[in-house]
Amino acid sequence: MALESLVIQGPNQLKGDVQISGAKNAALPMMVLTLLTDQPCYLSHVPRLKDIESMASILSSIGTQISIKDETHVLDTKSVEKTHAPYDEVRKMRASVMVLGPMLARTGRARVALPGGCAIGVRPIDLHLKAFEKMGATIEIQDGDVIATLPKVKACKVLFDRVTVTGTMNALMAASRGNEPVKLMNCATEPEVTQVAQTLQTMGATIEGVGTDTMTICGRNDLQGFSTRVIPDRIEAGTYMVAAAITKGDVRLSGVEPSHVDSLTSKLEQMGVSIQKEGQDILRVSMNDELLPVDIQTAPYPGFATDMQAQFVALLTQANGKSTVTETIFENRFMHVAELVRMGADIRIKNSMLSISGKTKLSGAPVMATDLRASASLVLAGLVAEGQTTVNRIYHLDRGYERMEEKLIPLGATISRVTSS
Repeated sequence: MALESLVIQGPNQLKGDVQISGAKNAALPMMVLTLLTDQPCYLSHVPRLKDIESMASILSSIGTQISIKDETHVLDTKSVEKTHAPYDEVRKMRASVMVLGPMLARTGRARVALPGGCAIGVRPIDLHLKAFEKMGATIEIQDGDVIATLPKVKACKVLFDRVTVTGTMNALMAASRGNEPVKLMNCATEPEVTQVAQTLQTMGATIEGVGTDTMTICGRNDLQGFSTRVIPDRIEAGTYMVAAAITKGDVRLSGVEPSHVDSLTSKLEQMGVSIQKEGQDILRVSMNDELLPVDIQTAPYPGFATDMQAQFVALLTQANGKSTVTETIFENRFMHVAELVRMGADIRIKNSMLSISGKTKLSGAPVMATDLRASASLVLAGLVAEGQTTVNRIYHLDRGYERMEEKLIPLGATISRVTSS
């Protein structure tokens, strides 16, 4: 099997314009939403990613017809009859568990293999299953599959024990074809969740509290098709914002929703980075002074995103002083640290906190990507390191970033994709 790597010759200073793609974490559930209707659905601004291919493969395996016309994905589910999403398809990513909710809503029965994805700690689906049970579902685990039946949604209240993005989406979708009110509390409020809820409204569901941590949904059996555009990827935008800062560059990001990156913008500005809004969807990020140290703590939206933690750790190695990073979402999300230390970073781990001493001179080295966001942090470190950095196992990176090297090269990066057997 051929393996691909990114080879970076540093240091680089990034200058120019970059276009932000559609959000992976919105596109995936929007694709799954189509299972709730037998009418065609039209989805534009879908990023070209491995995870999108994987979700398309899962949906196709259960009968969805998918085509692309004028860069718009057309999904037609009227021929969907299967209720089993098999392991060979589901194992590739955790987001595949989201087919459970809409399959239950559509057919009253679903069988889905327990999902795979990034190895960044335990991410159980118990919250999803408890929500389904509250609605009246019967759940059993058999041969590594979740088997669920839900003849009819009953009126209920669901209090999530902890904030869960995919759990909130799954519960919304499961309740969307019932005729009884389901009240969801302690919901995730991420923009991706909001887009799912708004789309369900356009399909005909009644939802109160969209965008808040308490939503009440009352569904209907005859949900309509939809046509919508995927929101911008706030994590991709944040990654390129950090890329501009770490290289002391000057980068204009187009196609951004500035309010979605407020927490990151705040921390970058504390470090001395200049961030200017140039138009409704354009941010200009520039830096020409010493980076100041800051402390960050990950938190559910609108707090500092755990998906930006690894990239920010790379940036903090270049801050002039000591910074701390506290990870509160996942218990095993520091796997990038050992690779950054190999490049010369001074980072110490104590439980869920990192202590980062900067400014350290990073040196190019062969490094191994362990998950999606860790991959991005190593690319960022390579951009500022002296000499050659080779980031291996970039199939993780391709799950969440559209050909990152093709966006970095026009900005002035010396980076190439190489294939080895």
